[in-house]
Amino acid sequence: MKKILSLFGLLFIFGGAQAAMPAPDELVRAVTGEVLEIVRADDAIRNGDPARIAALVDEKVLPHFNFRRMTMLAVGRDWRQASPAQQDRLVEAFRTLLVRTYSNALTQYRDQTIAFRPLRAAATDTTVQVRTEVQQPGAQPIGIDYMLERSDNGWKVFDVVVAGVSLVTNYRGTFAQEIRSGGIDGLIRSLEARNAELASGAAS
Repeated sequence: MKKILSLFGLLFIFGGAQAAMPAPDELVRAVTGEVLEIVRADDAIRNGDPARIAALVDEKVLPHFNFRRMTMLAVGRDWRQASPAQQDRLVEAFRTLLVRTYSNALTQYRDQTIAFRPLRAAATDTTVQVRTEVQQPGAQPIGIDYMLERSDNGWKVFDVVVAGVSLVTNYRGTFAQEIRSGGIDGLIRSLEARNAELASGAAS
């Protein structure tokens, strides 16, 4: 279940900026379908080939996250304590954690489907919520809500709400504990250690 949540909770994959920007739900629907088709057809990805997974993530995912805002939201008020250099390391470490979690979860995809709920947003809105539902045989559907903001480079995801739980809020409590225990540098060390652990697991 955790792997399924990781997969669909981190499936924030949308097309690049266009002259006439499509509605965010249309982007989610079109590009999610494209990526899942790639996963279904690529045995190397399903078998955990790191190079093939990295190529897919680099092409379809990374350009469309607002990792800095996600990190700021996850760190919360302690963000202001961090120096610019520490902020950059936090963003990089959190970005790496999310990407590696997503990459690992890609190998777990099988026959889940995604249903889209009607978009409730005005054309002038700069922040929207795209609501979807992951449907899986023999299990209850899982609600996934994507929070996006409009930018000059297209829509960017800055949070995902899985079964009512915000991704960035969920991390905030853990990050606050790490900061209380070891300061900003302690949080950075913890994230980097976790990333090293995930990288070691992928390599093995």
